[in-house]
Amino acid sequence: MKFDLAKIDTKLIYRFLTSIVIPRPIAWVSTISEDGINNLAPFSYFNMVGDDPPHVMFSTRRDNNSNKDTLNNVLATNQFVVNMVTKDLAEPMNASAEVVGPEVDEFALVGVTPIQSVKVKPMRVAESPIQLECELVHHYFLEDHTQGGACVLIGRVVMIHIDDEILLDESRINPELYKPIARLGGSNYSEQGEIFSIKRK
Repeated sequence: MKFDLAKIDTKLIYRFLTSIVIPRPIAWVSTISEDGINNLAPFSYFNMVGDDPPHVMFSTRRDNNSNKDTLNNVLATNQFVVNMVTKDLAEPMNASAEVVGPEVDEFALVGVTPIQSVKVKPMRVAESPIQLECELVHHYFLEDHTQGGACVLIGRVVMIHIDDEILLDESRINPELYKPIARLGGSNYSEQGEIFSIKRK
């Protein structure tokens, strides 16, 4: 089958791409509004983009030509935190995707604990074993959209927090104790499954 993306419905494009590009790591992004209200939401359009200097990216859709609270907060404050999602955080992570007003604190809504960051203002999720404090360096709104498009945000990682229990030494993380989950298509998620190694040539 061949699909010309200029001729098919945007909902079908979404279903195809989110089922093809898998598994996707999940950025549980915490931000804070200019009024000091905490926000927490998951994004699976997420990955690292460099280590020298360290940067990560995530993308947020703009359904009905409207910004999500996360996007508004990052553009206003230039800061965010990526809290990594493990299996035992799957339910609160999913619950934080509910569409609520900007006055709602999702930390309280889904029952996770906010803790202070070191270099940025947004709170971190205490229950997450890894948190990345980030400062926004670039954002880009996708052009030629039909439903509102999306905005890509790139942030420089200025502080990493790692739970001592998942560290093997100062530079390695035990994946069996970390237990991250990933997003698949639709409402499906996956665990890391079997691990195999290939030495780079």
